[in-house]
Amino acid sequence: MTRPMPERLPIGPQPINLTQLLKRAGWALSGGEAKSLIAEGQVRVNGEVELRKRRQLRAGDIVGLEDGPSVELTDEE
Repeated sequence: MTRPMPERLPIGPQPINLTQLLKRAGWALSGGEAKSLIAEGQVRVNGEVELRKRRQLRAGDIVGLEDGPSVELTDEE
């Protein structure tokens, strides 16, 4: 079974950290919840498990939840 194409999520030209992105995407309601998802290894960036809460993301990065949705970041506003 193939995974669906990621949704596009505009973040603008500036980088965004991973916890902020999880909240913006609606996958976490708070910073604490976002940090828990990351610490549990539930978040992937460009196909790799990411454990750094403050990982700086840029347009072109693809972020996804383990067995869940994914988004491709764009520099659109």
